[in-house]
Amino acid sequence: MVVGDIGSPTINIIMETPKMTQVNYTTLEKTKHLIEEPGHYKVIFVNDNVTPMEFVIDVLQKIFKHDQEAAGAITLNVHTDGSAVVGVYSFEIAEHKGVETTVLARNNGFPLVVKIEKE
Repeated sequence: MVVGDIGSPTINIIMETPKMTQVNYTTLEKTKHLIEEPGHYKVIFVNDNVTPMEFVIDVLQKIFKHDQEAAGAITLNVHTDGSAVVGVYSFEIAEHKGVETTVLARNNGFPLVVKIEKE
């Protein structure tokens, strides 16, 4: 129905709807789908004798969002143990951070190695 000003004519619209047909379906086979949560992946820095610790600390703060103290501790672990986990993420995020770190290191002339492993 269209409503106008008082005193103006109104128009009634009547619409016919098509008749609905009911259809019954029978399921012959039941399936059960388990949805797994996405796996977690470790981002690991590997020590080398060329990449300066200051660069590693800077990367840990800028890309991995660690504070100064945590970044220093992780960098020391990489240096003393040969490698260290710098973060655990879903695969896509771990891969992105790994690639971003590698590109930044290469652009600065450093051979920093970043590995990604399933947790």
